[in-house]
Amino acid sequence: MQPRTYLIAAIMVVMPLSAKATADADLGSGHASYYGNELAGRRTASGELFNPSDMTAAHRTAAFGTRIKVTHLGNGREVIVRVNDRGPWGRGRIIDISYAAAKELGMHRSGTAQVKLTLVRDPAE
Repeated sequence: MQPRTYLIAAIMVVMPLSAKATADADLGSGHASYYGNELAGRRTASGELFNPSDMTAAHRTAAFGTRIKVTHLGNGREVIVRVNDRGPWGRGRIIDISYAAAKELGMHRSGTAQVKLTLVRDPAE
């Protein structure tokens, strides 16, 4: 192969990888619930103190610090939360969010909602 052929082959491999790296990833859909104010001040799995006014969440597998867009499938509202805890441990739940996030989504009265989760990637990555 000539050097030019290697360059074209390399571009063909790298371009799809770089496009994929900047796209947000779907983390699935399911039921969300929220943490109540009774847990305020307790340590999360990351070591932070839980604050119901922060836009935070518990997820079983996402790394601490990961930002996730939560979309309420019933009303279309969206919030971005930062993972700082592990869970949820309730059957059939895919994420627990703070009271502030639940209020933004409009699920603070019902307690749960059907949601879609999307990993938010930093545009600088």
